[in-house]
Amino acid sequence: MTDSNLPSVQLADSIAGQIGQLRRLFALAPPHEAAQILADVLDNDTGILGEVTQLVETGSRFAKVHSEHGVLPPEVWLALGRAANELDSVGVDLNEHTGTIKQVARPSAPSSRPAGAPAAVPVASAMVIRRRR
Repeated sequence: MTDSNLPSVQLADSIAGQIGQLRRLFALAPPHEAAQILADVLDNDTGILGEVTQLVETGSRFAKVHSEHGVLPPEVWLALGRAANELDSVGVDLNEHTGTIKQVARPSAPSSRPAGAPAAVPVASAMVIRRRR
């Protein structure tokens, strides 16, 4: 059982709660604000995803040491290592798109189109599905 009085455990609980609050705010935010939140979260260097990836990497190193001493089963170390690698891969993939997301985050400048003229309709694109082999 964990000691919930430890400052580190309290911090982890607080961060989890704040991420939940951010998720709820994100769901209700207008598009430009939601895009800014998403871009900040996905930033591989300073965003939440990058920090979580580094935290899981640190957990993997912790599990390695403790599995070598017989405290944790090696499967825990391997699972954390795989998770860290997957998160890193996802972060790299998403990092390619943060520029596009940031463009949506910019508040739109006053338009040069005449009043009453229809706005350009967004064009749908085909989804790309990756499969593991």
